Amino acid sequence: MSFNILGTGSSTPKRVVTNNELSAFLDTSDEWIFTRTGIKERRVLTDESLIMLSKEACAKALADAGVMGSEIDMIICSTVRGDFISPAMACLIAKEVNPNCRYFYDVNMGCCGFISALDMADAFFKANKVKKALIVCAESITRLCDWQDRSTCVLFGDAVAAVVLGEGNSMRSIKMSVYPSYENLYITASTGNNPFVEEKFSNDYIAMNGQEVYKFAVSSILKDIHEVLESLGFASNDISFYLMHQANMRIVEAVKSRLGLASEKFPCNIEKYGNTSSASIPLLLDELNKANTITKGDKLLFGAFGAGLSTGVCVLEWCK
Repeated sequence: MSFNILGTGSSTPKRVVTNNELSAFLDTSDEWIFTRTGIKERRVLTDESLIMLSKEACAKALADAGVMGSEIDMIICSTVRGDFISPAMACLIAKEVNPNCRYFYDVNMGCCGFISALDMADAFFKANKVKKALIVCAESITRLCDWQDRSTCVLFGDAVAAVVLGEGNSMRSIKMSVYPSYENLYITASTGNNPFVEEKFSNDYIAMNGQEVYKFAVSSILKDIHEVLESLGFASNDISFYLMHQANMRIVEAVKSRLGLASEKFPCNIEKYGNTSSASIPLLLDELNKANTITKGDKLLFGAFGAGLSTGVCVLEWCK
């Protein structure tokens, strides 16, 4: 016995930042950004907190699932950095959802965080340790951007997305892979004012080699997709929808082209939100769920890639 996804919810900051706004202080333009990324705008945290957005996203997911917060046994929060370094975001979310739930975990797997959290939850359900779980992907990536670096800050946005899990058998396969390295995608941790450290780091900004990340993402995610489909005896066309991490439209297009599939199988919302790290897949899933685009029996493939360097692929059958 594994899990079914019972409900979805999401919340985004109220502040919308367009490409034209960025061109006011960066050497860039709407055309330059859109043609290279597929992004038109993104949401940016201003006076909100991740906890505020998480509370709203969780409430929506619980309502969609018809589940009370008191029924949640476990909370897994995927976040690169929460409102605090400590305590864990999962503990703060539990205060809003169910302070008496049994398990609380934060996951720092960057863009693969949602699939990593599903993998963790799968183990707990199979061990019969939980009956209901809540996965929350809460990302404030714009707070980690260097807003003077046009190659990175134009890519990212903030969002929170949540899913409620209950016992079931919708999971078909899940695969996580890691290719350990940091040189092409990382965030340096500040050394603070430690007087015993000679080489100090104070700017905890995202650093990324876009070309190398692109090559890694396309080749590695395709490898994992083929392996997962082969293990299930599926052809690529057997999947109803591919929900890919919304990092760059060029990556999605490359995966679609190499699989030889129609655009309709690759729904996207990167134009509105940019790269929201681990929140991107569940944010897209929530939009499709609320629009009734996906229906009971549809086979969904989630595919993510990012820091680590890591990839994650999950195939499940939609049961709502």
